[in-house]
Amino acid sequence: MSNDRLLDRLVSDLKPVRPRRPVREFAALPALAAVELAVLVWLGRMRPDLHDALAMASFWWKLLAFGLLATVATVVAVRSFHPARTPRPGLRVAAGIALAALAAGWLIDAARPGIGALVDRLDWRHGIPCVGEMIVCAVPILLALGLQMRRGAPTDPRGTAVAVGLAGGAAGAFVFAFTCPYDDPLYIAVWYAAGMAAVAAAARLVLPAITRW
Repeated sequence: MSNDRLLDRLVSDLKPVRPRRPVREFAALPALAAVELAVLVWLGRMRPDLHDALAMASFWWKLLAFGLLATVATVVAVRSFHPARTPRPGLRVAAGIALAALAAGWLIDAARPGIGALVDRLDWRHGIPCVGEMIVCAVPILLALGLQMRRGAPTDPRGTAVAVGLAGGAAGAFVFAFTCPYDDPLYIAVWYAAGMAAVAAAARLVLPAITRW
């Protein structure tokens, strides 16, 4: 078989590939978050004391921390869909932001000594359901970024999957913050972090297996 015929056979089944649009891919996160917030308003799930919460430093700390982390993780994920990009440096930046947010929460927090007070603040009876609701809020954004990852060509699918999971988890936490009546930094640090970790772990396990690259 001649080289020309061999090449013709190899390319005969190829189909045109739609070029990626990173800006549009990134815009999916705020768009989906806005839709989720609109649905929560329509369902009457917004916290009733939202007006009072807007005057609290801990509430703004919660929103800014998860909003910034979601933005950075999404940028890292979308960039790493390109085969020439690696998510590892961006993941280190995201880890630094998470540590800085924890430090800021510690500064905002008022010291409350005693094991009993600590258990009361964690309030596991509400904390565990909060984790579940936060995961539900993260699912639409996680699915959107996961589909984009599958259409992309990441050369580090595990790292990219972690970035996608962090983006989905942080975005879900940001949306859920408008319905959650708890602003205690300790409560947020434990239960919100647990929800984000669960989403990131699920993305790390599932997404590399369905990425075609």
